[in-house]
Amino acid sequence: MPFEYGRIDAVSPLIQRVIANNPGPFTFTGTGTYIVGRAGTGAGVAVIDPGPLDDTHLAALLTAVAGRPVSHVLVTHTHRDHAPLARPFAEAVGAPILAAQPPTRTIHASGTPDEDEDQTFAPDLVLRGGEAIEGDGWTLEALATPGHASNHMAFILREENALFCGDHVMGWSTTVVAPPDGDMTAYLDSLDRVIARDFATLWPTHGAPITEPGPFLAAYKAHRLAREAQIIARMEGGERRISEIVPNLYAAVDPRLWPAASLSVWAHLIALRAAGRVVARPGPSIDADWTLG
Repeated sequence: MPFEYGRIDAVSPLIQRVIANNPGPFTFTGTGTYIVGRAGTGAGVAVIDPGPLDDTHLAALLTAVAGRPVSHVLVTHTHRDHAPLARPFAEAVGAPILAAQPPTRTIHASGTPDEDEDQTFAPDLVLRGGEAIEGDGWTLEALATPGHASNHMAFILREENALFCGDHVMGWSTTVVAPPDGDMTAYLDSLDRVIARDFATLWPTHGAPITEPGPFLAAYKAHRLAREAQIIARMEGGERRISEIVPNLYAAVDPRLWPAASLSVWAHLIALRAAGRVVARPGPSIDADWTLG
């Protein structure tokens, strides 16, 4: 995916992208902010995921929309690599912020700054899914996709049969599903809803566009189900704690990523417990004693 930080790239007839300089193990090359609307005209636009609180990225976004009114600022979820710049940008352009209701409690999804909640974030208009957001020659539809975050909202660009999928689907890696806010059962249900819509293109916040969503999403789901089967196999071999499972299951992965991997295993075990397939003693905590049901 060719890019330069702060550069305005026209990636489709109705989409431009600007990438923030916040690369990392959970953000890949950085946060991709999308501008929906026709470039080179004075037509109004919407901006999706303004990104982290960064003055340079704010200046790049303001340059990108110069001469075009911004009618809506949309946020897929409230993690710190997506939401903090929304308010400064919205105030600068005079537009409302639309997003799902933020979590009602403080969530530290993975112990990393990028995946922590922006606790100050508050939308001007709360979305629940199904709303149509119309602009100059474009229509966005809100699609609730909880799982990575309880308040994750994707946005469909009807004119291009495309989905701005936020972190629900990544263009470079599998998605982190980290309790207590992340929910594996909700994630897989949301993934099935996205698969059923048969989109032509997926535009993730991190990574390249997915231009063949069918086989990509099938592989994405298969990976999750295979990981679930591997966890069960480790338990059949006598491993009962997440701290025992992770070093074996993720032996080929950088150990610095094992804490995040532990959260993913925990999410799978919580889902398996809800399905009655495993038991957690004394309760479904990350340090619990897990056995097959």
